[in-house]
Amino acid sequence: MNESDDRYSTAEQAIIDSFFLLLKEKEYDKITVADIVKKSGIVRSTFYNHYENVPDLIDAIEDKTINDIFEMMESFKPKNDQDLCRSYFLAICNYTRENIFLSNLYKSPRADTFMLKMITMFHRYVSKTSRNGNISVGSREHFSYMIAGAIGSTIGVLHKWITENYKASAETVAQVLTQIFLHGILPFLWD
Repeated sequence: MNESDDRYSTAEQAIIDSFFLLLKEKEYDKITVADIVKKSGIVRSTFYNHYENVPDLIDAIEDKTINDIFEMMESFKPKNDQDLCRSYFLAICNYTRENIFLSNLYKSPRADTFMLKMITMFHRYVSKTSRNGNISVGSREHFSYMIAGAIGSTIGVLHKWITENYKASAETVAQVLTQIFLHGILPFLWD
């Protein structure tokens, strides 16, 4: 990476970090380019070198959030191991709680757009997983529906937790997700 690439990455990270800091002060749809420029200490043209406008920045942050979640998903290798599953779901819960953008997004009118984008990407993941999985040809459809069910239940539980302002502990939610997976999904994945 050369010096120009480093400056570009540093500026981009400053923009995103400033946006996250501003989310603690106001709702995402009230944040302006001027707010971001002021908070980050960059000039307006630097912002526009990275993003067309604030909605473009939000789209990029949504994509990054979804990619972060997918990276966590791809690291998970389902096994009948309570501790492994619980630590995996606890990592997802902690990521969700610490990602102020995700928290605000779930409570906003834009949540529908984000959920549609996320579900579309999950379907791609399910298709890839069922193609690459170690399953018989006759059960691929069953397998893909089970994976989709696991993803849907996880999103549903996280959505409830966020909209209830994290009333339950992350450990409690991780335990619920572990039980759903181990007792409701895993036994049927490889019939």
